[in-house]
Amino acid sequence: MFKVGIDNYGLFPLGLDPMETMQWALDHGAEGVAFSGLGELQRGKLDCYHLLQIKDFAGENNMYLEWGGGQHIPRDLTTWEKKDLFNHNRTVAKEAAKLGTHIIRSCSGGLMRWNPTSLPTQQLLEEMVVTLSAQKQMLMDHNVILAIETHFEFTTFELLRVFEACGAKPGEWLGICLDTMNLLTMLEDPVMATKRVLPWVVSTHIKDGGLQVAGCGFNSFTAPFGEGIIDFDSIFTLLSSLNYPLNLNIEDHGGDFDIPVYNPEFRKELPDLTDEEMQKLIVLSQKTKQKMDAGTLAILDRKDWAGVCEQRLAGDIYFLKNKILHN
Repeated sequence: MFKVGIDNYGLFPLGLDPMETMQWALDHGAEGVAFSGLGELQRGKLDCYHLLQIKDFAGENNMYLEWGGGQHIPRDLTTWEKKDLFNHNRTVAKEAAKLGTHIIRSCSGGLMRWNPTSLPTQQLLEEMVVTLSAQKQMLMDHNVILAIETHFEFTTFELLRVFEACGAKPGEWLGICLDTMNLLTMLEDPVMATKRVLPWVVSTHIKDGGLQVAGCGFNSFTAPFGEGIIDFDSIFTLLSSLNYPLNLNIEDHGGDFDIPVYNPEFRKELPDLTDEEMQKLIVLSQKTKQKMDAGTLAILDRKDWAGVCEQRLAGDIYFLKNKILHN
């Protein structure tokens, strides 16, 4: 049986510290919190005492914890200078170990393919293999799995090739944080992508969304849970086949993303995209149009998220818990 919780990213506008975030989650029916990251102010206050406070609160209230702050691309994505991630990820691994969680979400940024001045994707993948391989023993010593998010960095095809090159096996030290909506932005059908990485999924960002046809190709956007076009019934059926507990972390926010797939240079950046998967995406875009035309689905500007974040996350929790309980 899944547990339903939240990712703290959705509450960032409130400026809550970790204990306040845990209390908000408890008050709104969430069964745990995945701390995908902390703001500079909150991280500056984090020490062993505060980590134990978080752990004790979770234990007393039967809530799960997942940690974050991990990174996997050994480059500054603004300057492209090299950076050493070993000590960074070791710090995060020590924090996770103190919290008693085995999961660390890893995200380094994203949207590199959208910028023609970025380093080649293949170079970043090769450097990532070297960087991650050097961290294997350290991660295993701390009994944690670095869960790389399906973000706007790499496709599931590419992540699977990285895992293979690292000699990793599911359940050891590398895994996937499955973000169901981000898959659309990387032009992957969420159900097909979930099937591809299923044995590696150890964490989730459950997020609904839409995909509309735009002048550039497509435009993806977030949506309240249950209002978008993600096939969660199929995804949850797949996830329920895993032989270990998996938490459903609701991550929600505003915003939309242009995907210039009709630009030949951008299209070359996604060589694994097949005609079959593109057809699935076209069908999803048609469903999106139907909902938008009916007025049941719309884009929320990212700047407007602060005003609705509590209401929307609370609604997401209620909808998701009831959907699971009724299935």
